[in-house]
Amino acid sequence: QVQLVESGGALVRDGGSLRISCVDSGENFRRYAMGWFRQAPGKVRELVASVGTFGDTYYGDAAKGRFVISRDNDRKVVALQMTGLKSEDTAVYHCNRVRERDRVPWGRGTQVTVSS
Repeated sequence: QVQLVESGGALVRDGGSLRISCVDSGENFRRYAMGWFRQAPGKVRELVASVGTFGDTYYGDAAKGRFVISRDNDRKVVALQMTGLKSEDTAVYHCNRVRERDRVPWGRGTQVTVSS
C-alpha cells in the first residue's frame, strides 16, 4: 500500500520560513499531479498548492507569492517552501495526489504552527 510521509513541520515566528517535504512510496509517483493540503482546527481540508506531472504549478490564494511547491521524481518527494508565514497558516499539512480518484490513504501530516 502506498504511504505518504510528511515531515519538516515546526513552530515558527510570524514572518518566518519553513520547508516541508513528503515522500511517496508509490511506484508511479511521476505519473501523478501532487498537492499540498492543509487542515486547520475546525476547518475543512483545503488545497494549498499543486505541481503537475510536467512541473506546472497551481497556488491557492493563500499561497500565492509566499509558497513554492516543487517535486523530485527520482526521489519521489514533493516539497513546499513557505515564506512570510502568518498565524492563519497554522494547520496540519498533508500531501496527496490531486485528483480524488488517484488519492491514497492520507498520511499523518506535519504540524505547522505560526506564533505571533
